Amino acid sequence: MIELENVTKRYGGKVAVEDLSFTVRTSRVTGLLGPNGAGKSTTMRMILGLHRPTSGTVRVDGRPFTDDPAPLTAIGAMLDAHAVHPGRSARAHLRSIALTHRLPARRVDEVLELTGLTTVANRRIGTYSLGMGQRLGIAAALLGTPRTLVLDEPVNGLDPDGVHWVRELVRSLASEGTTVLVSSHLMSEMAQTADDLVVLGRGRLVAAGPLDQVVASATTGSVRVRTADDPGPLTDALAEAGAGVDRADDDVLTVTGVPSEHVGALALRTGTVLAELVPQQASLEQAFFALTKDAVEYTAPEAS
Repeated sequence: MIELENVTKRYGGKVAVEDLSFTVRTSRVTGLLGPNGAGKSTTMRMILGLHRPTSGTVRVDGRPFTDDPAPLTAIGAMLDAHAVHPGRSARAHLRSIALTHRLPARRVDEVLELTGLTTVANRRIGTYSLGMGQRLGIAAALLGTPRTLVLDEPVNGLDPDGVHWVRELVRSLASEGTTVLVSSHLMSEMAQTADDLVVLGRGRLVAAGPLDQVVASATTGSVRVRTADDPGPLTDALAEAGAGVDRADDDVLTVTGVPSEHVGALALRTGTVLAELVPQQASLEQAFFALTKDAVEYTAPEAS
């Protein structure tokens, strides 16, 4: 478990993170989201002990990460997958890390196989593609079979098969008891991967909690309704009930402001035959934009 309590980080006169408190739970995948400049990288670096908070506390499994006698088994991290010597092979790179914790050579072979790098393990890292470099970074993070995994943009540069592999990997690790924190700008992928979300904006906490709850609290869901006869009576009844009704086609309504059960009850009361009644939750992307609209550093003008 990762715990941040009232954490603030200043660089001179600039506040990068302010009064930040949240918990990353064990056996869950937590997505760390926010626009550029929100404080995500600073937060991850404080968790890993690379930056010291100006105030507040950061604990991993109840203590600062820097106090752990075997840090590679406590946290596996990938912040910059390409911060490696380009002249080394992947095998040599991983073996040098393994030696710091007296990990057996077979563990290097295991993570190479797990990440699909066995056939290129002896090639120079400088010849690797972006996706291969990402896989190597993940291999290094997994080397110590850590209790906690921290990954910054792990699917960057991966093809669809690689993206699916990372998703299944982190979910599998979480199901086995690993604490997983993943930062990403890909909302569609995070929606399929994360159990919980932590959303930052301008260094402050904007939202935190289970994914469905965060999305529901930031957006308005709708109900798609298709009628088998004249939708007029139902439309009038919905308007009287204070619902918003958008009539896209002759027999299709998009209803906001009331739950699907209420729509069904009004259809019954007005004698409207329904061919379709489907609650539609807003997307994570819509929720993200709603939550961070006032925390974006750079905005482009809207297209005309």
